Amino acid sequence: MAGTTRGTLPKGFRSAELGWPELHRIPRPPHRVPLAGDVVGVNLRTPLQDSLRVGRQLGPIFRRKGFGKEIVFVWGAKLSGELADESRFAKHVGLGVANLRPVAGDGLFTAYNHEPNWQLAHDVLAPGFSREAMESYHAMMLEVTGRLTDRWDGDQAAGRAVDVPGDMTKLTLETIARTGFGHDFGSFERTRPHPFVTAMVGALTYAQRLNVVPVPLAPVLMRSATRRNDADVAYLNRTVDDVVEARINGPAGEGDLLDRMLDTAHPETGERLTPENIRRQVITFLIAGHETTSGALSFALHYLAQHPDIAARARAEVDRVWGDTPLPAYEQVARLRYVRRVLDESLRLWPTAPAYAREAKEDTVLGGVHPMRRGAWALVLIPLLHRDPEVWGADAEGFDPDRFEPGAVRARPAHTFKPFGTGARACIGRQFALHEATLVLGLLLRRYELRPDPAYRLRVAERLTLMPEGLTLHLDRRSSAAPARPEVPAVSETSSASRCPVTGAGD
Repeated sequence: MAGTTRGTLPKGFRSAELGWPELHRIPRPPHRVPLAGDVVGVNLRTPLQDSLRVGRQLGPIFRRKGFGKEIVFVWGAKLSGELADESRFAKHVGLGVANLRPVAGDGLFTAYNHEPNWQLAHDVLAPGFSREAMESYHAMMLEVTGRLTDRWDGDQAAGRAVDVPGDMTKLTLETIARTGFGHDFGSFERTRPHPFVTAMVGALTYAQRLNVVPVPLAPVLMRSATRRNDADVAYLNRTVDDVVEARINGPAGEGDLLDRMLDTAHPETGERLTPENIRRQVITFLIAGHETTSGALSFALHYLAQHPDIAARARAEVDRVWGDTPLPAYEQVARLRYVRRVLDESLRLWPTAPAYAREAKEDTVLGGVHPMRRGAWALVLIPLLHRDPEVWGADAEGFDPDRFEPGAVRARPAHTFKPFGTGARACIGRQFALHEATLVLGLLLRRYELRPDPAYRLRVAERLTLMPEGLTLHLDRRSSAAPARPEVPAVSETSSASRCPVTGAGD
């Protein structure tokens, strides 16, 4: 493609006609409007859900155009499986992910493939995801969940419904900040979200809006939004700089993720992360990690409340596996196999990082039909991939954790369940996320019966990630629930050994 060298793939947004020589063979919506494109029926607040609707109508590969930007979308299992081939395709940084680069730069999630800091950071931080390191996170997760249940006990006693997304966000932010960086945001002592959360949501929403606003009009239409985003980014940077400075000037850490960033050299090259890159990595982990895991927990609690039979089965497993042990041990969490299936099924229907982009390493043909030039890319819509009836059956819209029984998993084709992305750039903290979420669900099921609002209908908010909107639940304490606040083994307030805060950033 013009303007690139053979050794470097082109960066940034590239409209599909530059990379797909036979674009006309890919279906698109009818009633395309000159200049504006496929804007009929578009809701700027829910672009992903609009694309899901269009994809159901047009099939496993389709295209949409808006104000000069044309995008190829893929969701069919066969084509998605082909895009997962690491010998032919790689991660593409585009759309909302590229829009986050002003704040996250070349962090693990937003780095271009050719940028050296991605591999350097990955290699330096990878030891933080060993089993030994994972086990060290467990006590802090228990302690933070205890702060959540203290709050929920008070709400339950007062007859108040709980704000599920808000409280899950507090939970996951505190878990990440304390395990990875020895920092306490004090989220559960606040009546309103921490300013870091407000700034984070603002930055994600701004990045989402940039996808759907015409580039020539953005300076006019988004002038005030741009000013707010600049303030949000400045606040995120200041917060992280303060956390890093406190570690440098304060007591020595105990080997957590921030210590690794500050003190560890690459095992082969001896290179170290620069101060600027450390800031970018910390912001990446705080944003990508807690936002996605809080969404996964929120969707899971919604489905458990809507399906009391499934909740009863999951609760019975918790009671059987954990018994009357006040605090489950690390190894007991993995034994909650049905609870894990509930989580997987929630991630199937609403993967909170809902898409990933893949670009061709060389000229190729997708599905034997669609030529792609080197650098051409497609966006994989995970919620539709996870609903492909050829893989998941005619009832793919239904909630059924038994889809993840071992035999059913083995019978499915590879690359059909992708809530954490795919390939070398998939989520580095997947096991952290799954352990944390399974533990939290087990503790909440053990303690409460969940009662939904009968009038509530699931609404999905989009800010690059997905979250149930307006979800509240009423709680009933179980008579056999564990003690109000069992004593958790002491955990350092500064940090804890080898803890990692990445919890599900997607590809």
